[in-house]
Amino acid sequence: MRIRKLVLNGFRSYDHVEISPSAGLNLLYGENAAGKTNLLEAVFLCALGRSHRTSRDPEMIGHNRAGAYVGLELETKSGTRLVEIKLRTGDDASKNPKDKKQIFIDRQRAEKAGELMGVLNVVMFSPEDLALVKASPEVRRRFMDMELCQLHPAYYRKAAMYNAALRQRNALIKEAFMNPIDPEVLDMWNAQLARTGAEVMRSRLEFMDEISTIASDMHRRLTGGREQLFTFYEPNVPFEGKEAEYAIYEALEASREEDIRRGFTSRGPHRDDIGIKLDEKDVKVFGSQGQQRTAALSLKLSELALIREVVGESPVLLLDDVLSELDDSRQKALMESAFDCQCLLTATGVESAARNRAACLFEVKDGRVTQVE
Repeated sequence: MRIRKLVLNGFRSYDHVEISPSAGLNLLYGENAAGKTNLLEAVFLCALGRSHRTSRDPEMIGHNRAGAYVGLELETKSGTRLVEIKLRTGDDASKNPKDKKQIFIDRQRAEKAGELMGVLNVVMFSPEDLALVKASPEVRRRFMDMELCQLHPAYYRKAAMYNAALRQRNALIKEAFMNPIDPEVLDMWNAQLARTGAEVMRSRLEFMDEISTIASDMHRRLTGGREQLFTFYEPNVPFEGKEAEYAIYEALEASREEDIRRGFTSRGPHRDDIGIKLDEKDVKVFGSQGQQRTAALSLKLSELALIREVVGESPVLLLDDVLSELDDSRQKALMESAFDCQCLLTATGVESAARNRAACLFEVKDGRVTQVE
């Protein structure tokens, strides 16, 4: 899988830019705030239909622009694909919210963002990802969900249905301060949450079972066999020995009064986490910063291997100024893992990793991207 052409119009800091990356390593270099990350953000947007930096789509539209366009031509094992995303400001768009972000796949408009899942697979790695281990559980849940959406596009619909039911239940219990809750209505949303949540939990459990072995092997190589990494799924509602659907419904019923008092749903997959241990110790609590970073790197690199295995081709690797955060041995491990990937790497200068491996160079400066021969 490789990007053949990327076109931006009115996106972030760019009036217009068009680049054709090579199939291997592509180094995008320039000063800080030159717009390098904007290019990776555009690719990420075409993969998952959202930014990795903001939940507000209008922020991706350039200053004083009515809209923005991202077009990406992709070469896959099944042929050439075209992904286009058009963003419009609230003033310029019609009253239909869907017109503010339009997604086109092979020139056909997608009715839902979920149709985009699996068209372009990416693995994004930024300095913030090195905090994957010590960050909040929300970050680790996002890690699971983003990869599951790419590996198994049907998961996107499962998660969306669960989140919709969760919003409805939360809205209902918040009204309890003003109006008594109809028990039958609450039971209906409990049943909906239990059914959809069970599907989410089973998918996450299977994903963590798959990625745990890969991450353990990766970590063993990174540490020369000195440490043993063990990662596992930590569901908010344990369901060993019972049906997941029944376990969630039971937990929701048990927390009913507490949830009404607090005004939100306290049990369910939206509060899941990933357990991460080094030699039987919780690395989130007892690990040094170096150990936490290495564990995070192992998890992120395992994404590459798992996508290769499940999808049958390598994803596009996006590395946003991450080499400066790693020592030489970890830089080497990262670049070796990307041996058969198309890689877009940003940096402030021509990194040693690019010198040691033939790279296509692009200078990013003053809103322009110039290929350097």
